[in-house]
Amino acid sequence: MVSTSPWSDGSSASDGPAGRLHAYYEGLTPEGLGKLSEFYAEDAYFKDPFNEVNSLQAIKEIFARMYVVMDEPRFKVRGQVGVAPEVFLLWDLEFRFKGRAAQQCIHGVSHLLFDAEGRVRYHRDYWDSAEELYCKIPILGAFMRWLRHRVG
Repeated sequence: MVSTSPWSDGSSASDGPAGRLHAYYEGLTPEGLGKLSEFYAEDAYFKDPFNEVNSLQAIKEIFARMYVVMDEPRFKVRGQVGVAPEVFLLWDLEFRFKGRAAQQCIHGVSHLLFDAEGRVRYHRDYWDSAEELYCKIPILGAFMRWLRHRVG
């Protein structure tokens, strides 16, 4: 069963490791990346459609790069399934590409496993890079829409 706020376990967003991570992501700034070690284990695994890394430092670099290529990226957690140690967070990432005015939104899900200290040891993001990103890039987007129409 998928629940949006209130959280699926009846707690508030500030309860438990998933709630703390939720609050951290919704308030994330480039300056806040220094606090990532409070939420992720040193040897945490992270995978999304573009990256696969196995260290806190590499995860920091992925988030730092996000602020280089996007204007005003902002996460909005839309719901939670499960409770720690295994949680799925449903989220939106709202942003603008650098130099572009149009607001973009990526819808995704994060599969999270927490360690005994309440820090993330496994983080796998699922989102459709073709629909959510490639189709929104001017020239590539036209090709991807054509290809999806031909295949589908």
